[in-house]
Amino acid sequence: MTRAATVDELLAGARARLAAAPFAPSGREASLLLGHVLGLDEARLLARGERPVAAPAAARFTALLERRLGGEPVAYLTGTKEFYGRPFAVDARVLVPRPETEHLVEAALALALPPTPRILDVGTGSGCLAVTLALERPRARLLATDRSPGALVVAAANARRHGVAGRVRLAAADLFAGVRLDRFDLVVSNPPYVDPAERPRLSQEVVDFEPESALFAGDGGLAALAGLVEGGAGLRRGATLLVEIGYGQLAAVEDLARASALHVTAAWPDYSSIPRIVRLDRKA
Repeated sequence: MTRAATVDELLAGARARLAAAPFAPSGREASLLLGHVLGLDEARLLARGERPVAAPAAARFTALLERRLGGEPVAYLTGTKEFYGRPFAVDARVLVPRPETEHLVEAALALALPPTPRILDVGTGSGCLAVTLALERPRARLLATDRSPGALVVAAANARRHGVAGRVRLAAADLFAGVRLDRFDLVVSNPPYVDPAERPRLSQEVVDFEPESALFAGDGGLAALAGLVEGGAGLRRGATLLVEIGYGQLAAVEDLARASALHVTAAWPDYSSIPRIVRLDRKA
């Protein structure tokens, strides 16, 4: 009878294969995948290094590893991605939440909003922004929109998971279509902003697996941002629009604002010192 491989042996073999992959995945991903299969967090998994792994579990781990080596994001393989310290369900219908989007949450929480704010999340995807703001602002009421029915299903599941389904309403909409903007104190959005011309320079795990409609925008990546800035004319005075932007897009957003009813009042960098979050308010 063949001896069952231990946790350490499976991890060592997986890390070696990950290290050889052309897209340079982290060796830590082996622990995340095996921990997912065994129902253990990373610390508990590593503490059980000498324990044998039953053949069915080892086979499931190997299958996940093969998919990862094919470029599929770890978050889709495990079905979960952490955002602002909380787990969110994700799958191929939504973008994987990025750490830089947490800056948008921080910018929103720093605003002086009414005691019971009304917040709109445009292009909610997994719902990570809307759900996080609902949790951080327990008296807030939110509307989260997306043009993708599949994304709305994922967002609804995350709202239920975190106990805020009663305060986060979901609706199908493209940008501000059918939405009364003057009812909201804050609008947040992480829109598609990648120039399709950048596709050859993006990683395989992004272009082959994440939804194109949530990544790419026409007009050199500015189409959705332009729609948000132009449509922001419907904001009432005193309300704020916070948007995430891409590399090198701050000047373009400032130009868009100059021709609109809004103006850029602040911008915040991400962890790489790239302007990432922009605040826009109504002009006087």
